[in-house]
Amino acid sequence: MNKRINILITILVILAVAGISFFIISSKSTGAAVTDNSAEVAKYIGEHSVLYVQTGCSHCETQKALFGEDYQYLTVVDCLEDSQTCVLNNIEGTPTWEINGKLYEGVQSIEKLKELTGYQS
Repeated sequence: MNKRINILITILVILAVAGISFFIISSKSTGAAVTDNSAEVAKYIGEHSVLYVQTGCSHCETQKALFGEDYQYLTVVDCLEDSQTCVLNNIEGTPTWEINGKLYEGVQSIEKLKELTGYQS
């Protein structure tokens, strides 16, 4: 019985490490979309969306990192500071993007956000 528990724990640890590694690798590859016109892209996305975040949210920090210095151009609502707005807009988790009246939960690549907002280069 003890041996089965040890095997189960080992499998769970391996799956957790694999999942975290996959997330880190996919996050870095989606961040590659930042180019010389990244400020222009961020401004457009910021004008056509709202990003709901929460202070202390690790996934929100990952989303922020994808934009780097251009994060300042986004329209951001912190649900910890403005919980009423988040409740009124049915935000159940962060980060969540509101684009054209639809909600998109989780970290989104810049390429996906360009597609969702209709950005034309």
